[in-house]
Amino acid sequence: MSNHAALASQWMAASAQRVDQAIETSFDDWSVSAQQLKDAMHYAATGGGKRIRPLLVYATAALSNKPLDDIPGIDDCAVALELFHTYSLVHDDLPSMDNDDLRRGRPTVHKVYDEATALLVGDALQSMAFGLLANSRLTEAQKVAMISSLATSGGLAGMAGGQAIDLENVGKPLTKEALENMHRLKTGALLRTAVQMGGIAIDLNPQQLKSLDQYASALGLAFQVVDDILDATADSQTLGKTAGKDAAANKPTFVSLMNLDGAREFARKLHLEAVESLAVWGDNAYLLKAIADKVLYRQS
Repeated sequence: MSNHAALASQWMAASAQRVDQAIETSFDDWSVSAQQLKDAMHYAATGGGKRIRPLLVYATAALSNKPLDDIPGIDDCAVALELFHTYSLVHDDLPSMDNDDLRRGRPTVHKVYDEATALLVGDALQSMAFGLLANSRLTEAQKVAMISSLATSGGLAGMAGGQAIDLENVGKPLTKEALENMHRLKTGALLRTAVQMGGIAIDLNPQQLKSLDQYASALGLAFQVVDDILDATADSQTLGKTAGKDAAANKPTFVSLMNLDGAREFARKLHLEAVESLAVWGDNAYLLKAIADKVLYRQS
């Protein structure tokens, strides 16, 4: 293992622990009468997961060569994004959407509680995410830029729009271009926002943010291609969620469109595109490169 690879591995473990602690802390200040809702929100938010999105926030901010402790509001950014992502998973698992019983190796929120609670959990986590950004130590300009980015990536022109396209096309053939477009919205938009938020936190200029968007765009699509491969090849225990759901639901995937070998080759191509786009940052981008490797070679 190279020195950079070893450092990146240690950094990712420490940073995942950092965001887990920050998520716990974000719930400490809440004294509410709706205790079951708070408990359900906490259950959803602390169930583990890859933490790829907050890691992307931190890794992008690390381009400044400053310790994370010296970047005001960076933990609020990471937690807000992870809570927003968690809200989407809670709603995605509902019977009216993907109808799943397992998430991150545990029963889904609507199975532990009920469907009405799961709906409220998603709503409240989304509100909590925006509240964290609004009340953070970011500058006013940074707050506006991040809230705008997150709102756009989660809405009609992003995650929600992509999910709608997905639901509309169950059982229908899609071209590779249409499938890419759907997942650039459904999965990719929030990953791109993670990188944008990290860049905004360290005051990168528009040209720098645009160059990083090339990385995030390729990475976001690679993440989904690998997801499709794992859904077709891994078991539920390894995945931490129900394996084979896409095939069972007759959903168009990169595997159904390109077969396994084609999907694997496409994932490698996107990974290379992501890594090559970081060349302008030199060795400073070793953490972002390591996250790209983690996405390509992940097993769950």
